[in-house]
Amino acid sequence: MLQIVFNEISAAELSALDTLEQLELLEEFKVTRDDLQKLNGERFGRIERDGLVLYRFRAQEYRFYFEVKNELVIVHRVLHKGTFSDFLFRSKMPLAEDEALAGSKHFWKLIDEGRNARRM
Repeated sequence: MLQIVFNEISAAELSALDTLEQLELLEEFKVTRDDLQKLNGERFGRIERDGLVLYRFRAQEYRFYFEVKNELVIVHRVLHKGTFSDFLFRSKMPLAEDEALAGSKHFWKLIDEGRNARRM
């Protein structure tokens, strides 16, 4: 299992949830190298832009967006699924969630904010 590190933005997003929900999400959020090699599209997904590989993990109604560096899982954002479901509905994009996000400037802005935040 890889070590998970939250930055200050993703930690704040997670801490905004009630304690029980936080514990349930953290119990589900486990990442191994095998998970990243065998992406199933259901729990784990992969998004790429300009050479940056970002992974997505689905847990309940939330999405963890992270990258892997030197055996660390660095979580950039923890977002409710409605954040992007609403975006996809309004834009009427006939794409899968990960494909649509890969082309969304708004999504990458959120991720860049997370990447530039301090790690906790």
